[in-house]
Amino acid sequence: MAEQHGTTDHGTTKDVRQRRGFEELLAEGAAVPTEGWDFSWFEGRATEARPSWGYARSAAARLAAATAALDLQTGGGEVLDFALGAAAPKAPALTVATEGWPPNVAKATALLRPRGVAVVASPQDAPLPFADAAFDLVVSRHPVDPNWPEIARVLEPGGTYFAQHVGPRSVFELVEYFLGPLPPETSADRHPDRERAAAEAAGLEVVDLRAERLRMEFHDIAAVVHFLRKVVWMVPGFTVEAYQPRLRALHEQIESEGPFVAHSTRHLFDARKSKP
Repeated sequence: MAEQHGTTDHGTTKDVRQRRGFEELLAEGAAVPTEGWDFSWFEGRATEARPSWGYARSAAARLAAATAALDLQTGGGEVLDFALGAAAPKAPALTVATEGWPPNVAKATALLRPRGVAVVASPQDAPLPFADAAFDLVVSRHPVDPNWPEIARVLEPGGTYFAQHVGPRSVFELVEYFLGPLPPETSADRHPDRERAAAEAAGLEVVDLRAERLRMEFHDIAAVVHFLRKVVWMVPGFTVEAYQPRLRALHEQIESEGPFVAHSTRHLFDARKSKP
C-alpha cells in the first residue's frame, strides 16, 4: 500500500470523487433500457464466454432445412433475426415467434416483421396457440421453463426441438453475493438430466445433450446493475435502492481487486419427436 500524504481535506476530496463515481455508475446501470436480448451495451463492461456449439449459427443451419419453424420466448427477436439472416435465402416458408413480455413483443414485432415473421403474444406458462403438428422445427434460446408436452404437441412426427437452455445454479456467485447461500437443490429443475427425463416423458427422443460451464466477468457496478435489472429472475425484486449497501461493497471490491467473476451454465438440446 502506498504511503498516504496530505491533509484531511485531500482525503475528503478523494472520498467524494470515489463516491461520485459509484453513484454515477449506479445511475447509468439503472437507466439502460432492458427490452430484448441485445447485450451489446455490456461491451467493455462485462464478458461471458460463449458455448462451443455456437447456438445462433447452429440454429441458422436448422432453419435453412425447415419448412415451418417456431421460436419460443424470442425476447426482442435478436437471435432469431440473426439466425434467419444467416439462413437466407433458404429460411422456412413459415416462421412464427412467441413472446410473453409486452415490451419485448413490440420490439420483436418491429425487428422480425420485415423478415415475414409473425410474433404472437403468448405467456410463457400458457398452452401454445397453435395446432397439433404445426411445425417441423421448434427453436428457443434460454426458455424460462420449457413446456415439454406443448413442444411435443406442436411438432410434427419426426420434427426437431433445438434449443440452448440455462443450466442449474447459473451465475450463482453473483446471486449468492446478494441473497446469501442458497440450498444446493436451488434451480435443480434446470439440470440437464431432469430436463432430458421430462422431454422423454413428453414423447421426445433426445438426440444430443451437451453442457458447459462458462466464465463471466463484471468490470464495473453499472454492468452488475443492468444485468440484474435485465435478467430479473436472478435476484427477484432487485432494485438499486434495496441493495445499495451491497452494491457499494461490490463496487469497492471491483475497484480494489478487479472484475467480479461468476460462471454461467448452458446446455444444448437436440430432440426429435418420435414417429408413430
